[in-house]
Amino acid sequence: MLDKYRIFIFTVLAVSHIYCGNSDYSSSSGPDTGAESFTDASADYNKDIETNDESGFVAGGDITNALASSRSGDCETYVNNYTSNVIDLTTGKSFSGRVSILYNGDKCAISSNGIPNHNMGEGGSFPNSISEVSQSYEFTSSPQINSEPIRNIWKVSVVLLNGGVVDILPAACYGVGNNPLGREKVGCGSSYIDHPWRYDPMSSLNDFGTDIHNAHAQPNGLYHYHANPMAMFDGDCNNQSSASPVIGFAADGFPVFGSCILDQQTGLVREVLSSYKLKDGGGPRKTVNGYQTPIAGNGNIASSNYDGQFRGDYEFVEKSGDLDQCNGMTVDGQYGYYITNSFPWVLNCFSGTPDDSF
Repeated sequence: MLDKYRIFIFTVLAVSHIYCGNSDYSSSSGPDTGAESFTDASADYNKDIETNDESGFVAGGDITNALASSRSGDCETYVNNYTSNVIDLTTGKSFSGRVSILYNGDKCAISSNGIPNHNMGEGGSFPNSISEVSQSYEFTSSPQINSEPIRNIWKVSVVLLNGGVVDILPAACYGVGNNPLGREKVGCGSSYIDHPWRYDPMSSLNDFGTDIHNAHAQPNGLYHYHANPMAMFDGDCNNQSSASPVIGFAADGFPVFGSCILDQQTGLVREVLSSYKLKDGGGPRKTVNGYQTPIAGNGNIASSNYDGQFRGDYEFVEKSGDLDQCNGMTVDGQYGYYITNSFPWVLNCFSGTPDDSF
């Protein structure tokens, strides 16, 4: 049995992406943030607690295929140790997931071995094999909305309660790197954060080899998501009696909710709507000063129109949906981001200040 308080050393993970073939690559390294005392509300990982969907991601224990249950934006709610037993369906290899959520009053922390609580690989085309990869992130327990959003969402932007991570941006931009034009795969890193023609991993016009969970494996083996994990919450909003639960936390400490919300006018549960639309109604792409404009027929470029193949094909249209430019909103006094089934999928900026451990 662990003591109620234990010393937890965090390894700050600075994640850089390289999109390689049908996968993007993230390597993690960085200085320790120092020792901090975090509350550990459960026993060690081997404590046998029966899976309970009604208290999924709260009570601790086995969360294999469990659904999240709480809408609390207080990260302390989820303090516990969790395990899972899943399979890499591309190889048949079995994995045991391990997740620990800790709290010290100022920050919460989620550490894992990078293995989620569901089977991996179904429907995907992974050039890289899944491996356990140690992940450790911490974030403020009292996030505040800044006067201006932070638009640099390079590196990991969200850590989920199942220990998985969400990487929004691939390192692939039109006209960047040594690959043939229209087939770019590497080279578009953090120095190109404002590049308008960064490929969107979730566009049907691109092939990132993701599985049914919108995830794939990086060359170092880390299984990671680019959008809706298609797990942890029931996404069929028409058959829900309540809004979706919290499924993770962004780097700035704000919670990430599933896709279902309670419509304040009708009193019915429905899918949350993004406020992003294709520019000019999907008309021809316009030149952006300093950047080469994607043209149909160059490599794998599908058209010369704003068709969603690139993240820059979209623009924020205020009040066209439910959410703000970062893909968040405030409900019952709690600000949070929402999983959407259209661009920007999870978030497009940080409303608060991201922690350096991401």
